[in-house]
Order: sequence, then structure tokens, then C-alpha cells
Amino acid sequence: MRRLLIAGNWKMHKTVPEAIELVRELKELTADVDDRDILVCPPFTALYPVRRELEGTNIALGGQNMFYEEQGAFTGEISPIMLKDVGCSYVILGHSERRHIFGETDDLINRKVLSATEHGLTPILCVGEKIEERESGETEKVVERQVKEGLRGFNPENEFVIAYEPVWAIGTGETATPELAQEVHGFIREILSELFGKEKAEKTRILYGGSVKPENAKGLLEMPDIDGALVGGASLKAESFSKIVKFDREE
Repeated sequence: MRRLLIAGNWKMHKTVPEAIELVRELKELTADVDDRDILVCPPFTALYPVRRELEGTNIALGGQNMFYEEQGAFTGEISPIMLKDVGCSYVILGHSERRHIFGETDDLINRKVLSATEHGLTPILCVGEKIEERESGETEKVVERQVKEGLRGFNPENEFVIAYEPVWAIGTGETATPELAQEVHGFIREILSELFGKEKAEKTRILYGGSVKPENAKGLLEMPDIDGALVGGASLKAESFSKIVKFDREE
């Protein structure tokens, strides 16, 4: 049985005081949760103060991106060593905003994925198609390429997470139906089985991302191959994020 993972990607939001206020509320609202994993990914400036607030809690810390080198003349970048140093255990890689706004390639993302695991971070590899790719029937082609290229050379003994985020549903208010999301998640698990064997594929968590809200979380997270959520806007408020974390509990 795969353990659910509910992750919050704060993107470019929250000053340090705002971040501290958010996690203080969140850890109170989720203190009784012990049957699933909770993760927050603040901006780099808030990682260390958030880590101090989270010590001794059930909430893990992750970075939103990283470069693959340990150190060097890479202005504006952050290394896996730096993320580990401030207490991160996960890192989001290949998010559609990194691919389509900043031009990150499959090859670059692959180098980041391999570097993350080499340094003890669990990569969350994001994959997903744009609206024109879905409308032209290329969803599986795009997703298969992103998964296979992102995990090229990956040692299956290491842990990783996949996040399926259809680009057309990110920040738009549009959400894939649970059935549509399940179809792609099942396809991704077939790819993982082809790459690493059925046992590894069955153990690997595949998250759904794309306008996940308290109102639609239950339908999505009850699908057999959806093992959690990568939450954007709804993770910026403790009340809404905690409701997603506790989607199957009576309020």
C-alpha cells in the first residue's frame, strides 16, 4: 500500500514572516495526521526559518528547484548540498513553469534528478502536456518522453516521486476529471514498470497536480493510481491545505 503524499508548492509567494505564520497554523491543523506524508516547499529565502518551525513535527521540507552541481560559478542557483544543509528531504524538478518559462530541457532535468538522489534528496519529477498537445492526441507521447528522459540512468534502488500536472490545469482553475487523471497515472505506472519492473512501479508514488482544491481533492485522491497531490494556490492558506491533507476525514 502506497502512503499518500500531500505536497504544497508555494512558488514565488510568502515573505519570511508570512511563511512562519503559515506553517505555525498548518502544524496545528495537521498535528493529528500520522497516516500520510505532508510536505511544504517554500521559496529559498524561507527554507531555513520554516525548517526551524517544523522541527519535531510531521511536516517535511522541500525545495522548488536546484542546479545539479555541488558548487561553482552559477549565479542565482542553489545546490543539492545547500538544500540538504537547510533541512530539505525533497526537491521539485521539471515543473512546467521551469520547462516552459525558463526553457529547461529534458536533459537538464535528468541531470538534476540524478544529482538530487546522489545527494540524498528525493526528486519529485513533474511531467505533463500542454493544452495543444492534449487536443492533438499527444498526451501519452509527451508524458512518456518526459518520464523516460527524466529518469534516464536512474538507479531504481533510490526513491523518487512522479507528479503528473497537465499544464492546462495549473493555476487556471481547470482540473482534470478524476477518471482522466487516473488514466494518465495508470499509463505512467506502466512506463515505470517497463523501466524498472512491476515491483518498483507499484511502490512508486505518483501525485496529481493542477488546481487541486478541498472541493475536488477527495474525488482525485480516491483513484487507485493517484497517490497524493502537488498543490499550488490552495497550499498558501493553512485552512485549505489542511483540508486537502485530511480529504477523507469528517470535518
